[in-house]
Amino acid sequence: MGIRIPTVFSDTDAIVCAGCGESIAVTPFRVSIMDAFSVETPPSWASSALLNPGPHQFHADPACFRAWARARGHYLCRLSAVRELMRPVALPGETVRWGLCDGEHRAAHEFVPA
Repeated sequence: MGIRIPTVFSDTDAIVCAGCGESIAVTPFRVSIMDAFSVETPPSWASSALLNPGPHQFHADPACFRAWARARGHYLCRLSAVRELMRPVALPGETVRWGLCDGEHRAAHEFVPA
């Protein structure tokens, strides 16, 4: 249309990888952690969330996501890949632990430390 809007710009200098802490010069790889099924009741925002759904920003290298997950004590399913949407799976035990999977397989999960 020929209308110049000088206030709209792209500044990616402030985008930092959540895994390695380095600056991301290009479009970041975003990962969201969301369950495939919604709960019957709406979430209570008064209490603290157990797991931050994101989106979290990383370099395109899966090692950055794995480093981020490792720092938080998460487990990763060996049968999945790092994708834009990861599914949380509560792992049994006395403490709250989360396994992350892309949900693209039908076999039983095989969780290993990230």
